[in-house]
Amino acid sequence: MKIVVCVKQVPDTTEIKIDPVTNTLIRNGVPSIVNPFDGYALEAAARIKDKHPDTRIIVLSMGPEQAKNALKECLGIAADKAYLISGRAFGGSDTLATSYILSRAIAAVEAKTGEKFDLIFCGKQAIDGDTAQVGPEIAEHIGLPQVTYAIEAEAEEDRLVIKKEVEAGFEKVAVSYPCLITVTKPSFDPRFPTIKSKMAAKKAEIKRPEHFTEGKQ
Repeated sequence: MKIVVCVKQVPDTTEIKIDPVTNTLIRNGVPSIVNPFDGYALEAAARIKDKHPDTRIIVLSMGPEQAKNALKECLGIAADKAYLISGRAFGGSDTLATSYILSRAIAAVEAKTGEKFDLIFCGKQAIDGDTAQVGPEIAEHIGLPQVTYAIEAEAEEDRLVIKKEVEAGFEKVAVSYPCLITVTKPSFDPRFPTIKSKMAAKKAEIKRPEHFTEGKQ
């Protein structure tokens, strides 16, 4: 099974400030973290890999060069490979543009590897925007079935069984592959990287999808 997890590096603060000229986040001097909901999405993928060891997990992020740090953190936790989409042309993208760029990057990775993804995991929302729009929009761009607000995901041979939050509590639904799932906070904590995996991740190469390098947007 092949899984892609979309992650975002976000400011580690509740005091979000916007540049009045560029209308983009001011990141200078603000520490950054992996968006917590994306961490839950990575954990959902990792739990599938625990039960199906032949699973491959690719993490994909759109952001500035410093987002490599978030990707390397994901590599240290569970991911096998990481791709960064970065360039001035992408600065200030809204959710529609971001989701479209991510959908095309996923297609570019599939074309480069010659393999289709079975699952796409996204966090429910980013804590610096709280729109919860990017994941569902990616599914629409690609034409995939989607399930939102998942807290557990169990991979079966021809379908994914999901426990999801609903207003009245929880419900279980099944969806066939390929599909996109957005993940909310589960009842358990995500795993941490080991010292060995952190050291290996620091040396890892962060690739760029074909046609998404600087100057080729």
